[in-house]
Amino acid sequence: MTSLTTRLKRVGLPRLIVHLSVLFIVILWLIPTLGILVTSVRDKGQITASGWWTAFGSSSQTSAGRLGDPSTAKQEGANYVIRGSVFENGQSGTVKAFGTRVQEPAAFPAGTPADLGEGETLTVQEDGAYIYSRNAPFEGSRGKRIYLTVTTPPVFTLDNYRTVLFSEGIGQAFINSLTVTIPATIIPILIAAFAAYALSWMHFPGRALIIALVVGLIVVPLQMSLIPLLRLYNEVGNFLGTSSKTYAGIWLAHTAFGMPLAIYLLRNYIAGLPKEIIESARVDGASDFEIFLKIVLPLSFPALASFSIFQFLWVWNDLLVAIVFLGTGRDQLVLTGSLNALLGSRGGNWEILTASAFVTILVPLAVFFGLQRYLVRGLLAGSVKGG
Repeated sequence: MTSLTTRLKRVGLPRLIVHLSVLFIVILWLIPTLGILVTSVRDKGQITASGWWTAFGSSSQTSAGRLGDPSTAKQEGANYVIRGSVFENGQSGTVKAFGTRVQEPAAFPAGTPADLGEGETLTVQEDGAYIYSRNAPFEGSRGKRIYLTVTTPPVFTLDNYRTVLFSEGIGQAFINSLTVTIPATIIPILIAAFAAYALSWMHFPGRALIIALVVGLIVVPLQMSLIPLLRLYNEVGNFLGTSSKTYAGIWLAHTAFGMPLAIYLLRNYIAGLPKEIIESARVDGASDFEIFLKIVLPLSFPALASFSIFQFLWVWNDLLVAIVFLGTGRDQLVLTGSLNALLGSRGGNWEILTASAFVTILVPLAVFFGLQRYLVRGLLAGSVKGG
């Protein structure tokens, strides 16, 4: 206890609060992600019967079934008997209780003979085998309805992902999202890097005005520029005799929306690079293009990588711009649009929705965890300005 108190004092209360806050955020983010993953590989029946946190244990559910038709009865001594199994079509599980009324589905424990009155007895074993007997011939043309409380072991399957990728069109939407996201991330970053260097280390008329314009464009809401930009694209498309809703159009749209912020952030970083390095390169006769390509670009890699992460995640998760500038055709619909369509048509199929959601977040997770060290370096790099 004394050692723990000493360690807490050494860490300090402010840092301890920060650590606990980070831990809380991580847990808050991890729990629903884990729930989506577990649900996406569970059997449909078990999803509706129990929560994902019970996925690794047996689940109980109540189901209805019918005994064999009266025509299958055989006389054994003075009684007429129908034998069979309550499990059909490959079903399995362990019967815990059964009943003949929907109000009492677990009236009789499995393996216990139940007296149903009028000379009828019914016994259902845990493996589903039953014996239904009567002291007189059975009447009617349909089997007797019974209700069962069945415990089933956990079932995990990849069929949900096969259905999503090959039957629901998510596979094509996944490719469409990659086709949109990769160029829409690279193009604005490259253009912004060139512009940031020019605004930081090159002197030309109107430089201050361009910087002010970039800052002003950052505060313009995306929704306000959708209609004017779309009208411009349509006019250009009509002039060229082609549709404006193409991949090139959405690449340019994301470039237009994301480039002002990229220029502003990268300029702050590039302007903070050591002045001696740039001036030494110019004294040695290097052109601005050579300085940018051989000196500025390698030194700016952490900032470029960190902004690329944000740009990639924004474009990948985008729905509004994709629908407006690309359309909703099956060969053009991105993942977010396809998932939105599934919410309307398959809203009750949790196994389909969760598998689709996990396919959607798989790439952003890989990008984030693969480049997170560059994200931290890029965020911290601008905190110390060069000479």
